[in-house]
Amino acid sequence: MTGSSTDVTDVGSDVGSVLGTGIDSRVGIAATGTDPRIVVDRHLAASDRAAALAADVRTGLTADPKELPPKWFYDATGSMLFDAITRLPEYYPTRAERAILTGCVQEIAAMSRADTLIELGSGTSAKTRLLLDALRHSGHLRRFVPFDVDETVLSRAAIAVRDEYPGVTIHAVVGDFERHLDLLPGIDRLPGAKRRLVVFLGGTIGNLAPAQRHDFLTSLRAQLNEGDTLLLGTDLAKNPDRLVAAYDDSAGVTAAFNRNVLSVINHELDADFDPRGFAHVVCWDAANSWIEMRLRSVRDQRIQIGALDLSVSFAENEQMRTEISTKFTRDRLTAEFAAVGLAMVRWWSDPADDFALSLCVPA
Repeated sequence: MTGSSTDVTDVGSDVGSVLGTGIDSRVGIAATGTDPRIVVDRHLAASDRAAALAADVRTGLTADPKELPPKWFYDATGSMLFDAITRLPEYYPTRAERAILTGCVQEIAAMSRADTLIELGSGTSAKTRLLLDALRHSGHLRRFVPFDVDETVLSRAAIAVRDEYPGVTIHAVVGDFERHLDLLPGIDRLPGAKRRLVVFLGGTIGNLAPAQRHDFLTSLRAQLNEGDTLLLGTDLAKNPDRLVAAYDDSAGVTAAFNRNVLSVINHELDADFDPRGFAHVVCWDAANSWIEMRLRSVRDQRIQIGALDLSVSFAENEQMRTEISTKFTRDRLTAEFAAVGLAMVRWWSDPADDFALSLCVPA
């Protein structure tokens, strides 16, 4: 296992969220008086998010070794930092995936013939536009279903697609893809829908441990009907030095992103973490074929978490894992798909074999 450790000053303050307008506040009904093209299903409330964060922090910080799930990186500051990461010279996945998608998106549209695009972890990025444009050009696109834990992101995605794609209906879903996949709107709730293309891009599936990944794919397979397709983006195994560099950039942006989880806990759970008391650590775990991001305590320290009435000690050099990112091979993915009843029908990768897109159907 190789590793790298970087100390930089914490990037400071929160960035305020800007909520979009025009999305109805009721569950599963069209907006009235604003735009009947937008429908929202809410399966998560603010209280659910707060309870999940509290449970994860209590479980993770009382475990040995300590661990926090990567989903808590993403407050407004975390999202801003991750956007900056995707433009760093060391961080190849976003560029590689976009290049692959640019080259094969018309083929994806032709093979899927989807009238409904379901995006897990929604966004208004260039990659989403490529898919929407190709499906519209094919003459099939009728509906966009963005699915995300963050309602602010969903608001932006829904409004942008509404404005840019006349005639396309938006059915937004506020939910956690590890808990609410069974609540994706089926054909029976999507008037006129015949084929759905579900996309999960960015290599996010690599953040799930093997058992979690199996459960996720099993749940997703259960939602797919004959005629539906799944497009999955995955980072591929490669030279560990390149992988470590991608997660430990020279500008220290990923280090700030990693430490931001401590600021989230401070803000939301009344904790007193000093982010400068933790160093960013990146390791390659060859046995599991994944990158680990960790935070290393630079001194003995005790943290108080007021909302949990919890006191947690860190010894000098004690490490806490904050993310795994699995790197795949084609054979491994094929086997994981087969284990849950999915069949890979198409595979695209970039010339350097850095990243891949897989198109799957129910087996």
